[in-house]
Amino acid sequence: MKNVDAILSQAVESKKMPGVVAMAATDKGVLYEGAFGRRELGKDAPMSLDTVVWIASMTKAITATAAMQLVERGKLALDAPASQLAPGLAKAQVLEGFDAAGQPRLRAPKRPITLRHLLTHTAGFGYEIWREEVAKYQAATNTPGITTCTNAALTTPLLFDPGEGWEYGINIDWAGKIVEAASGQKLDAYFQQNIFGPLGMKDTSFSLSASQRARLASVHQRDEKGALAPIEFGLPENPEFLMGGGGLNGTAPDYLAFAQMILHGGRFNGAQVLRAETVDHMAQNHIGPLEIGAMTSAMPSLSHDVELFPGMSKKWGLSFLINTAPLPTGRAAGSLAWAGLANTYFWIDRSKRVCGVFLSQVLPFYDPTAIDLLTRFETEIYRAL
Repeated sequence: MKNVDAILSQAVESKKMPGVVAMAATDKGVLYEGAFGRRELGKDAPMSLDTVVWIASMTKAITATAAMQLVERGKLALDAPASQLAPGLAKAQVLEGFDAAGQPRLRAPKRPITLRHLLTHTAGFGYEIWREEVAKYQAATNTPGITTCTNAALTTPLLFDPGEGWEYGINIDWAGKIVEAASGQKLDAYFQQNIFGPLGMKDTSFSLSASQRARLASVHQRDEKGALAPIEFGLPENPEFLMGGGGLNGTAPDYLAFAQMILHGGRFNGAQVLRAETVDHMAQNHIGPLEIGAMTSAMPSLSHDVELFPGMSKKWGLSFLINTAPLPTGRAAGSLAWAGLANTYFWIDRSKRVCGVFLSQVLPFYDPTAIDLLTRFETEIYRAL
């Protein structure tokens, strides 16, 4: 896989990227692994396979896996009112706009929010990064942003009635709360016992150990001219809640083990994490005729505008993006994927039996250089099959 080495090393040598770790596996085992560049620009520590990064929204698929384990065990139901386990959800109201004084106009939703709504981003919740109404509500009501990891951050309103649209938002943070309520454990303990431990994911956690901190890559911010600089970035050390939607740190080998578990129908490393039929269920379209639209940035320092696979119908499983047509890279239709805010990405192609992980630590999200590298990496992986 010298081509991949050349592509990624060229990107870091030209300072277009600070550092990158990429891995891919087939159902037979690891196909490629490589680490390039520096953990922080201007410092010596090299990116390595065991470099720890903030995986952000790649946390979501892990939280969904936990929820589906509890569905298998009869402790959760996809279509029951989720407020039975997370009472705060009963208070969620639909935002209809703002009055002349700038105060929100709210009404009760037409139906209760379910776990399925949360896992598919159809409950109505948004993120301030892509919806300025959410930021406007936060400002008008003094509601903190999601990365404060405060319970108050979960009180933003719905942008539509549950089930009537698709909008990326704080849904999986609520799903994390539901996992805690149904299991009687905090999210970190539940994940460790039921997912990380069984899969040997020893470097994935909400809070960093001394060893992980020593291997942590810095988040970098790209300016308008494309230049990169490291920034101070970190989630709160003692959060009010563990952010099931984006709180985890981890490594490429750890996340690849998780992706391989999904690829192998719920079983990997001798551990049965999910039943095969559960994985099949998670990999199906759960939003019916709804579409995944473009995500227009309301905070350009954190995200570019995001339009995934323009012109293609895109669906959502529990909780994965599904491409309905093949991609030019070689990725088959019906594959599963998602990403994290600091330009971390994964895909799982169950029909061609291959999965991949691409980790960097750069803002804003959907960085053109990162996307180009991910696309070229993925293309070379499929060529090697």
